[in-house]
Amino acid sequence: MPLAPSRKQQTHDRIVDAAARALRSGGFAGVGVADIMKQSGLTHGGFYAHFASRDALIAEALERAGHDAHARMQDALDQGQARGFSRFRTLVENYLSERHLNAPEHGCAVAALASEMPRQADAVREAAVARVRELVADVRAVLGPDPSEETAGVIASQLIGALQIARTLGPNAQGRKHLAVARRFLLEQFDPTPAS
Repeated sequence: MPLAPSRKQQTHDRIVDAAARALRSGGFAGVGVADIMKQSGLTHGGFYAHFASRDALIAEALERAGHDAHARMQDALDQGQARGFSRFRTLVENYLSERHLNAPEHGCAVAALASEMPRQADAVREAAVARVRELVADVRAVLGPDPSEETAGVIASQLIGALQIARTLGPNAQGRKHLAVARRFLLEQFDPTPAS
């Protein structure tokens, strides 16, 4: 029987969850220690009982955001497969969805943060690189028999870029149209089977 997390671990998790949401919705600059602690129901002074630095929090929040996005995608893949859709189609339709367009705080950290990642501290960049590699691995896993890492990387780039452009256009007709065109292009190229 697994042990219940300690009160300190529960508090730590609450802080990381708040930081992961803030990262996806407001970027790296959106993670202010005082704000994250307030969102977690804590005082600013308690921060250093959990993290050595803001960068340590951001690195852990990136990991949490990646884990959460990966788990949500796995659930979506299972549901799509149960309905007779290919895993690739399910990944594309979920990643390039209106839901993902409208709610970056619940979506992929890579799409939310890619342009900012190279300017971060080493520990944060390492966590960001791990998220990119995880996304490429997820794409590769749904592509079918023996896809190359390069092909998966290009498709991941198309997913990220399409979502970023749609978000720039806005959660409106233009943004939705851009996602629809990107979905259609990717599915025609890599999943020629019709949707069920």
